[in-house]
Amino acid sequence: MVLPAFRVRHSTVCLSAAGICWGAGGVTGQALADATGLSAAVVAADRLGCGGGLLVLALALRRAPLPRHRVVWLRILAVAGLSAVFQTFYFAATAVGSVSTATLITIGSAPVFVAVAEAAMARTRPAAGVIRRVVVGVLGLVALVGVPSAGTSLAANLLAAAFAAAAGLAFALFTLLGRRPLAHVAQPTVTGYGFLVGGVLIAAVSAPFGTWHSLTFPVTALSAGLLVLLATVPTALAYSLFAVGLRDAPASTASILALLEPLTGTLLAIAVFGDTLSASQVLGALLLAGCVLDATLADQAAHRREK
Repeated sequence: MVLPAFRVRHSTVCLSAAGICWGAGGVTGQALADATGLSAAVVAADRLGCGGGLLVLALALRRAPLPRHRVVWLRILAVAGLSAVFQTFYFAATAVGSVSTATLITIGSAPVFVAVAEAAMARTRPAAGVIRRVVVGVLGLVALVGVPSAGTSLAANLLAAAFAAAAGLAFALFTLLGRRPLAHVAQPTVTGYGFLVGGVLIAAVSAPFGTWHSLTFPVTALSAGLLVLLATVPTALAYSLFAVGLRDAPASTASILALLEPLTGTLLAIAVFGDTLSASQVLGALLLAGCVLDATLADQAAHRREK
C-alpha cells in the first residue's frame, strides 16, 4: 500500500482518486456494522488501526527503517491525534444528530477552514477562484446531502454541528500538515504509524464510555472481507494517494477534491442499497462535479505556469 516516491505531474489525479476511494468508506463501514453489530467507535478504531497496520506491514516488507528521530514521532503523534479526533467527532455527530448533519458540516467546513488558514498564513485575502470553488462546493453538498430532519431537536442539531465542525477542523489541520512533509522521512511512514496509534487512541477514549463491551464478532467471509476492504481502499490506499497528491497541490485544492467523497458515497449507495436521487440531489451532484472540475483545471493551469 506504500506508493513509490515519484513526483506526480498532475496531483489532482491522486487527490481525485483519494476522494473516490474515501467514498467507499461510508458504505463499507455501514455494511460492516450491520453484519457484525459493532459500534461506530469500534468500526472507526478498526479502520484506523487496521489501515495503519497495513501501511506499517508494507513498510516492514520493504525493510523501511523504523522512525527514530524525535521530530518524526512528534509528527506521527500529531497525525494520530488529528485522525482520532476526526473519526471520533464525526461518528459522535452522527450519533447525536444525523448522518446528513455530520457529512454536511464536516466535509463542507474543511475547505473553509483551509482557505482561511492559507490566507492568514499568506497575510492576504483568499483568491477569488478559491472562494468560488468553496461556495459552489458547499452549495452542492447542501443540495446533495440535504438538511437535518424536522424530528431532530434544536439542541441535538447544535451539538451535532459542533462535533462535525470539530471533525472538519481536524481534517483541515491534517491537510495543512500534509503540505509540510518532513525531509528525512517518507510520508507513508508518518501515515502508517500515525493511523495505528490513532486507532489505539480511539480505543482508549471510548473504553470509559462502555462502547467496547463487545470487541469480538463472528468472523465470516463477509465480515472479514468488509474489514479488509475498509482498511485497504478508503483508508490505507486513499490516504497514501492523498499524501502523494499533496506534494504538488495547494491544501485548498486538496480539500475541495475531498468533496468527491460524498459524491462517490451517494453513487455507491444507489448501486448497493438501491437509493434514488431527487431533483435537488441531482443538482447538488452536478454542482460538486463542476466544483471538482474547476479545481482540476485550476491546478493544471498552475502547473503550466510553472514550466
